[in-house]
Amino acid sequence: MNYFELPKIDLHCHLDGSLRPQTVLDLAAQQNLELPSQDADVIKNMMVAPETCPNLQEYLDRFALPIKVMQTADSIERISFELFEDAAKENVKYLEVRFGPQLHTKQGLSYSEIIESAVKGMKRAEAQYDIKGNYILSLVKLLPLDSVNDIIDAGVPLLGKGVVAFDLAGAELDNFAQEYVEYTQYARDKGYRITIHAGEQGCGQNVYDAIELLGAERIGHGVAIKDHAEAYQRVKDDVVGLEACPSSNVQTKAIPELKQHPLNAFHQDGLAVTINTDNRTVSNTTMTDEVKKVMEQFKLSAEDYKQIYTASVEQSFASDEVKKHLMQYA
Repeated sequence: MNYFELPKIDLHCHLDGSLRPQTVLDLAAQQNLELPSQDADVIKNMMVAPETCPNLQEYLDRFALPIKVMQTADSIERISFELFEDAAKENVKYLEVRFGPQLHTKQGLSYSEIIESAVKGMKRAEAQYDIKGNYILSLVKLLPLDSVNDIIDAGVPLLGKGVVAFDLAGAELDNFAQEYVEYTQYARDKGYRITIHAGEQGCGQNVYDAIELLGAERIGHGVAIKDHAEAYQRVKDDVVGLEACPSSNVQTKAIPELKQHPLNAFHQDGLAVTINTDNRTVSNTTMTDEVKKVMEQFKLSAEDYKQIYTASVEQSFASDEVKKHLMQYA
């Protein structure tokens, strides 16, 4: 099977985890920022997490350099364009990218400017390549909550025009959902779709709570439901999409090794499982790599892949028109 040629969909990809190392060098030079090295390979090593990290924080530390150069409208637009370009060049037909606007205000950009820049870069790539996309606005847990509604409001003018959903990301504490009920409700009332990082480092109960309390239609990762019958059943009954990120899950120790990843068992049991990159640079991966790893590890067939691709279309936050377009590749 030619994995490169397969049509692919990535529903869980972080903007700040998917930069080209050379772009970091270019932007640092433009912005007169000091970097530890001018060697692209060294910079890449600083952005790529080890194959196995001692903990999630070790993985998250790899975002420091990208965030440093992502403080201007031009830099955000360029990085957005390049991510969609890179994805399109490996036959990704649809890409949902998430990022936290709170992380990009150090030089005075407003939330509206930050979001508009990301969407502008994406639209430029859509015009040049056979790829469609949307943005998901992430609230990074542990950052101040007083600006969350401002972020949601800033994205409203672009809802349906490049922005589609609201997300909670960052380090996962047990029972985190209670703290965010009012914010996800506010986002839903404004017209946002909801996806929540849950059941990655935390417990399966977090997944149940994300669905029950926060209205999650999809779950980022969700691997912990394998040990939580109630959460598992809720995901299955409500057809909640699971955004599996195989390489990332092994790196962060959410799963000890790929062969123990539950995504195949989930798929065989009829759950809506999708395959995603999480962070192309930090996890040193592509959609081609992720699909190949999963297909070969679990000896999946072309029919299995078609089912996963179809689930990805159905679980996407794309418009009906775009979904119809994507199904022609199935």
